[in-house]
Amino acid sequence: MKTLTTILGVSVAAVLASALLLFTSCDKDSKNNPLLEKSTLPYGAPDFSKIKAADYLPAFEAAIKQKRAEIDSITANPDTATFDNTIRAYAECGQQLERVSRVFFALVEADKTTEIGEVEKKVQPMLTDLENEIAFNKNLFARIQTVHDRDSATLQGEDKKLTEEIYKEFVLNGALLNDEQMNRMKEINKQITDLQQKWGDTVPEATNEAVVWVDSKEKLAGLSQADLEQCAKDAESLGKKAQYAIVIVNTTQQPLLASLDNRELRKQVYEASVKRCDGTGKYNTYPLVVEIAKLRAEKAELMGYQNYAAYALEKTMAKTPDNVYAFLTKLISEYRPKAEAETKEIEQYARKTMGADFKLEPYDRFYYSAKMKKEMLNVSDDEVKPYFNIDSVLINGVFYAANRVYGLSFKERTDIPVYHPDVRVFEVTDKEGKPKALFYCDYFRRPTKRGGAWMDEFAKQSHLRGQLSVVYNVCNNAKAPDGKPSLLTWDEVTTLFHEFGHALHGILSDCQYNMISGTSTANDFVEMPSQFNESFASIPEVFDHYARHCETGEPMPADLKEKMLKSINFQSAYALGENLAATCLDLAWHTLASKDVPTADKAADFELQALEKVGLLDPQIPPRYRTSYFNHVWGGGYAAGYYSYLWTEVLAVNIADVFAQRGPLKPETGQEFADKVLSRGNTGDLMQMFSDFTGMAAPDASGLLKARGLK
Repeated sequence: MKTLTTILGVSVAAVLASALLLFTSCDKDSKNNPLLEKSTLPYGAPDFSKIKAADYLPAFEAAIKQKRAEIDSITANPDTATFDNTIRAYAECGQQLERVSRVFFALVEADKTTEIGEVEKKVQPMLTDLENEIAFNKNLFARIQTVHDRDSATLQGEDKKLTEEIYKEFVLNGALLNDEQMNRMKEINKQITDLQQKWGDTVPEATNEAVVWVDSKEKLAGLSQADLEQCAKDAESLGKKAQYAIVIVNTTQQPLLASLDNRELRKQVYEASVKRCDGTGKYNTYPLVVEIAKLRAEKAELMGYQNYAAYALEKTMAKTPDNVYAFLTKLISEYRPKAEAETKEIEQYARKTMGADFKLEPYDRFYYSAKMKKEMLNVSDDEVKPYFNIDSVLINGVFYAANRVYGLSFKERTDIPVYHPDVRVFEVTDKEGKPKALFYCDYFRRPTKRGGAWMDEFAKQSHLRGQLSVVYNVCNNAKAPDGKPSLLTWDEVTTLFHEFGHALHGILSDCQYNMISGTSTANDFVEMPSQFNESFASIPEVFDHYARHCETGEPMPADLKEKMLKSINFQSAYALGENLAATCLDLAWHTLASKDVPTADKAADFELQALEKVGLLDPQIPPRYRTSYFNHVWGGGYAAGYYSYLWTEVLAVNIADVFAQRGPLKPETGQEFADKVLSRGNTGDLMQMFSDFTGMAAPDASGLLKARGLK
């Protein structure tokens, strides 16, 4: 193993040694803090058996102090700026802070207790101050700019890419602004951080509060026994204000609406969802939305961009809002006739039993669509769910496909401490038995977890650091009562495959530098591996391996399997439409000039106008997320980037076609995909990676509607 000196060069080692000496003089509060000591567990996994909530704040204070010292050492170096003593030194500094942050913010998202929430309120401003200091550190940027301008033509491979990425990041953060502009940018960054923290507190509380209480089993007619038991369990865990509780999930539409016979209850559930954060209730988020939108627009204007979308898309594959709108406009024009026909078909079906004057409402759509599917295809979710036991889907589906295609093996590790009893840990090895990663999965919902599903890492792969990936997936599936199997819908099955596609991007990473390894790519590329991995869920050999009855272990009967697979794209215009609507909302907000952002009391009207403008104002197909609870955009990292899901679906369809042509489970194809795409992180041009594997000069969007069953 190379030593730090031989890897970084003597001057960089001296820089870090100097910083370490400064750190050893930190306050006594930081001593014996498990977050500040490198974990002795396999893969450097976080030791949750030792970490307490009280450890986080002093850990952040000490780690921030250390990173400041490391940055000071880089800028104080009297030697001429070089790649080693500036670019690489900057990329490798702050490792302790990164380690603390990765553990802490994993819990902020997945298990935000009151104690964690209180620490977050104190930590976020500290981190924003540090980020501002670094972004506007003129001496640091001068050294980075020197290396970039002098050596870009001679640097090679990952060294060149790392230099480009760091330089570009500083420029986009405002390093070239004048002093007055820099001061305003610092204020904007702080204000956005505060607002996003309030958003992160408000939306989960609003969603938990929106639960619909039901006092009798009769009102829940239409639900399966498993769903009834789940509603009873949810009521118990939420304080049992009534015998049953219908929990509101992240999206606008709610899955149980497909089964509930009681129309008034369907309406109540739907309205609880869409109104959870609107302007009339306790959890009104519109004031947060308009302030964040206004500050983002001002930030872009300071940087010389017309709007925030133009600024945010600078580093993406799409490049400009015009390119995104051109992509979306074509999809919308092809989608709308399909959607209108689908709505008409469902309403006409409902009128057979409800009368000729029956008007289909959005809370009716899932219900009558499910009945149509049952009648036309003779299949329902209740019939297929017993074959989708979450344990089998994970082990015999997700892991099985990864083994067949990439040669990966998975062994559960019960000796690795976890942050919640629901979390499981697996060690991942390659086809030669060599360690590759640790994989954590946290699949069941709870009040302390935000909605949705995601992937992230406790540690990113880096050859320079000698670090393998420690990756996790989080979902929000219902956990069955004790002793019962937890069963999934088909959408939830594909979500497990989707999130594991992100995990594979981390697990198979083979990069030198942490900063550009794994999933450190633009949003409109990073969703491609996850979208592509969904395709394995329906490949017959994989499907047959996991779709087994939860009680008998028997495979799904051939006739049910055929009907179920045919039903995947049944009336699929809805799914595309809700995504298009959410995407266009995101862009509408982020293509506004700061002076044009509406006031909070006009935000809902702006949403309607924005949808009408692009031809997507359809009460029957509302946005997947309305403005007021659109966490990807206001709380997450997808501002002006939600289009990425559709954009990368095109990439994924093209890649799936290559696999299908060669044989979808051929290890040779998987190895080539890993070598040319998944292992490379952000070490090269993303479009070139796509082209290297597919042989296509550019993505072909024509296959998207076909893959969705709309052509």
